[in-house]
Amino acid sequence: MATYLGIETSCDETAASIVVDGRNVLSNCLVSQIELHRQFGGVVPEIAAREHLESINEIIDRSLRQAGISNKDIDAIACTAGPGLVGTLLVGFSVATSLSFAWEKPLIAVDHLTAHVCANYLNTDLEPPFLALLVSGGHSQLMHFTDFVEAKIIGQTIDDAAGEAYDKVARLLGLPYPGGPAIDKLAKSGDKTRFPFPQATVDGFDFSFSGVKTAVLRCLEKLEKPWPTEDLAASFQAAVIGALVKKTLQAQKYTNAPKIVLAGGVAANSYLKEQMLSLSPVPVIFPVPEFCTDNAAMVASAAHFKQLKEGASCIAKSDAGLTVYSRRHSDKS
Repeated sequence: MATYLGIETSCDETAASIVVDGRNVLSNCLVSQIELHRQFGGVVPEIAAREHLESINEIIDRSLRQAGISNKDIDAIACTAGPGLVGTLLVGFSVATSLSFAWEKPLIAVDHLTAHVCANYLNTDLEPPFLALLVSGGHSQLMHFTDFVEAKIIGQTIDDAAGEAYDKVARLLGLPYPGGPAIDKLAKSGDKTRFPFPQATVDGFDFSFSGVKTAVLRCLEKLEKPWPTEDLAASFQAAVIGALVKKTLQAQKYTNAPKIVLAGGVAANSYLKEQMLSLSPVPVIFPVPEFCTDNAAMVASAAHFKQLKEGASCIAKSDAGLTVYSRRHSDKS
């Protein structure tokens, strides 16, 4: 049995969690900065980093208290190395490195996107192989997992991620940040067929969402106020989710994956789950809402399965040029 302290500071959530063997969540603590950044319509990196500095020690202490353990019971410390905002990543990475030295515990740095997929292992018995659709604020990818933490990227967005498109369209419609939950809620009472917004034609399993965002803008320029906001939200969401579902089902057929896994903040979208569950020929799995958005339990889970696969070679060494990164080092293979 291995107990991990996970630390996550890639964007605007300060999070710490205690997870046993990559699955059993003993605590999952988080402080969100959404209300702080809402006034700016998006995350301000400098403010986010400052807020992480103010919150992180208390969040780590709280996670240990809720789990009913002390630092002596921790077997390893896990933290996000990227992708994310460099300034915010450095806060969590620096604290994790310091605790690793002070507590004499190994440090395991994990990839944020892989961690999102690992959220599906929490409190479940899910095992690969499966096809993962990762849809978050900054990333939209299709990944074929034949191992717990290693995957081949077979499709990704060539411009805006789905979450970015939601945020930008929400701003156009005068809805609050973050845009995803606001549009999803409004769309429930709208007519998704009123405005036939386009789905971009992209080769293979890649996505493109900048065109539908522009289509909404051009539509608004022609409409008189008050705008039919519910119908606009529903029509926009139908176009985005339609593209995600279409490409995912094509990729499932191509890979012959026995399961489809949803991951990332947009995985909490009610219409995406509804469409995937009704149209997929194979089982569709997704995390509970608290594990869809950024959290530290998924980081701890990713560290566990990374250590199982790589052994001692995955442990970060202080003389090995430890660093964080804003983007993944490699794209689609």
